[in-house]
Amino acid sequence: MIATLTRTFSATTTRRLLYKAPYLASFSLNHFATMPAISPMVTFNNGQQYPILGLGTWKGRGGAPRDMSVEPEKEMLSESCLIPSKPGEVCQAVKDAISCGYRHIDGALIYGNESEVGAAIKAKIEDGTVTREDLFITSKCWNTYHSQHLVLPTLKESLTNLGLDYLDLYLIHWPMGYQEGGAKFPADSNGKTLFSDVDYLETWKGLEEAQKSGLTKSIGVSNFNKKQIERVLAEGTIKPVTNQIECHPYLNQRKMIDFCRSKGIYVTAYSPLGSPDRPWAKPDDPQLMDDPKIVAIAEKYKKTPAQILIRYQIQRDVIVIPKSVTKSRIESNFQVFDFELSPEDMKTIDTFDCNGRVLHLSWVNDHKHYPFHDEF
Repeated sequence: MIATLTRTFSATTTRRLLYKAPYLASFSLNHFATMPAISPMVTFNNGQQYPILGLGTWKGRGGAPRDMSVEPEKEMLSESCLIPSKPGEVCQAVKDAISCGYRHIDGALIYGNESEVGAAIKAKIEDGTVTREDLFITSKCWNTYHSQHLVLPTLKESLTNLGLDYLDLYLIHWPMGYQEGGAKFPADSNGKTLFSDVDYLETWKGLEEAQKSGLTKSIGVSNFNKKQIERVLAEGTIKPVTNQIECHPYLNQRKMIDFCRSKGIYVTAYSPLGSPDRPWAKPDDPQLMDDPKIVAIAEKYKKTPAQILIRYQIQRDVIVIPKSVTKSRIESNFQVFDFELSPEDMKTIDTFDCNGRVLHLSWVNDHKHYPFHDEF
């Protein structure tokens, strides 16, 4: 059917059909293997369609040299270290992404670059590349805004930053609430993160209110474990459409994917390339894209390791959001719809799983809602 559409219609018409026709979502993703670089859509449990491939926009960057011998991950993720990329860098990355076919842009208030993302969106709408309706924009509610009455104001702050009237998807960034009313990474004099006792179920009520008011089309969660999702399903009135989690072959999240699928919830994979540029990486940490087995598979298909890792998630029916600010990599990461991994290669990549999480937030593991104590 898809092949027939490709032969019968122009590329422009086919693109419109892929984005607009709901029935196409029922086709296997394998039908898209020979299509041009157009992201196929998944269909959420509320009927909304979303591109399976998007651009991630987190880009943490350290400032002056500092002692990284103790809790380097905390140091690099603390408020003082979330220094945005070079001015204009994220804006250009998003413009490059939209120009080469991306329509799904993933962001968050805490990334500190929503204004640049918004400027890029504005530029690409004004030059006629896209309309607002062509785009799918995600943002997230940060940990210091978990009280229900804070959810709408912080969402509206993101909308102002982005220059938009609505979001396509809004997520609870983490299940843990931090002390509200001050810094985004509140800490005591000893550097210990200060918590709030707000239950994420209260936050979820705020997100439901946001969807009902039209500020976002869909709502979901991020970094939630199975029990936490079950609580949301039991107590909420709107089902999450996705759970965005770290997911790559070293942490393939098979059990979480199967659980979410059984509940009609899509998994979205962040750090699908293993976060090779994470500032807290140690010199001897394994690098997923340098793994000889991944390199061998890439050579077999005449593709890059990154393209193999992205295609792996797509064939698992997992939404995937690789991040980059480099134009050539942004373009290369999108060129994953002209080949298909064999079942044997998919099974081989499945065997890489070693619970190799790279983002732990271990310094808040005493929070009552810390998600990583459970198996999944």
